[in-house]
Amino acid sequence: MNVRRTTVVTIVLALLLVAGVAVSQTVAKAAHHHGFGEGMGPEGHMLGMMTDYLGLTDAQQAQAKQILQGQKSTIHPLMQQLHQSELQMQQLITSGNFDEAKAREIASQEAQTRTELAVQRAKVHAQIFSLLTADQKAKAVDFMNRREQRMQKHMQQNDAPVQQQ
Repeated sequence: MNVRRTTVVTIVLALLLVAGVAVSQTVAKAAHHHGFGEGMGPEGHMLGMMTDYLGLTDAQQAQAKQILQGQKSTIHPLMQQLHQSELQMQQLITSGNFDEAKAREIASQEAQTRTELAVQRAKVHAQIFSLLTADQKAKAVDFMNRREQRMQKHMQQNDAPVQQQ
């Protein structure tokens, strides 16, 4: 696999995790609200998607769950740092006393946090990807390639000039 393809696969995996986390947080809140309580966190949703789409075995599910739970202690503080940076920037914007140097400092901290978060997520995805069989890996790569094609098509549509009537 060439470097570009590896990079694309890593980025797509990271995007899948971000989407999975966003959706699963919504699902987890709804599940908690409807009395389902614990066990519906991001790892449960992601694991469910992988199990359904890739046909993970019970052993693969257990290993993936262990990997996902192990990363919580690393990713959760990064998510908290990111949230704090966003709050600081919002406060700076609404303070009526905009300080560009402070904005750059906050943005720099946020960029470092986002970088670390992306690396940690990529590490988790690589660990999970290594659990897959050759057929499951091929299916996952095919899924990621189709998703990339849809993203490219969407980006091209958004880049098209607006026609005036």
